[in-house]
Amino acid sequence: MARVVVDVMLKPEILDPQGQAVQRALPRLGFAGISDVRQGKRFELEVDGPVDEAALARIRELAETFLANTVIEDFTVRVEESAEEVAP
Repeated sequence: MARVVVDVMLKPEILDPQGQAVQRALPRLGFAGISDVRQGKRFELEVDGPVDEAALARIRELAETFLANTVIEDFTVRVEESAEEVAP
């Protein structure tokens, strides 16, 4: 079983009030030197079968029509290696 990750972020030209609130709070919490924060969403999809170009195309369509509001958000789709594949 493979994991495909879809990251959804507001487009750079769209204001991010949640990110701004976090950025303003950081110095009060002792975290200096952070000049900007953008907040987004991460979706982890467990896919049965091989993750080939056809499967990725279906997941991109899913992201474009359901997971992201493409008027104000961008998204990326990537295959994430499982811990089992990385371990010796």
